[in-house]
Amino acid sequence: MMAFPMAAPKLRASEREDELDPGVLQRCRQGDPLAFRAFVVRFEKPVFALLSRVLGRGPHVEDLAQETFLKAYRALPRFDPEGPAQVSTWLFTIATRTAIDAVRKRRVSERALADSLQQVDVEHADTPERQAELTRVRRAISQALGELPVDQRAAFVLFEIHGLSLPEVAEALDIPAATAKTRVFRARKKLEDALSAFKEGS
Repeated sequence: MMAFPMAAPKLRASEREDELDPGVLQRCRQGDPLAFRAFVVRFEKPVFALLSRVLGRGPHVEDLAQETFLKAYRALPRFDPEGPAQVSTWLFTIATRTAIDAVRKRRVSERALADSLQQVDVEHADTPERQAELTRVRRAISQALGELPVDQRAAFVLFEIHGLSLPEVAEALDIPAATAKTRVFRARKKLEDALSAFKEGS
């Protein structure tokens, strides 16, 4: 969707569809600790990635990931496997709200948010000149991403990077779909403007 290198590609459809085995999910809902371990193994990487992209790398990510999975463990008996939400989307909702709550309660410092400027990865460069150029692009995009309000950043990360639909983003952030669309649009526009400014200044 973007006209320039982004933090990471969207998850492929096959990855989004690679949900937990229904039998394991059922055992998780019944409180089986071994099944829940499989749940954590399946989803820990995407949850860590989501939290890192919203909040920046740091020890707070591990703490908030643990909090996310603890909340999920407690809430799994109420999760409806026959409902409209995939378990991954449901878990992303918990992780996103946990991240935003941490920012609002100042459990994540401004310094930690600034560290997220190192999060953006760019395509492979086959020459030192290309690597230097892509590094400058990365910094320009990262700076703009780091300056976004956390609610816009969360919407952007969920939609552009993790591949959630706008209705799923709205559900994750507990906002109307129109608001989710606006936040994604504003975040995308700011990043596009940042890249345009970078190109004009380079």
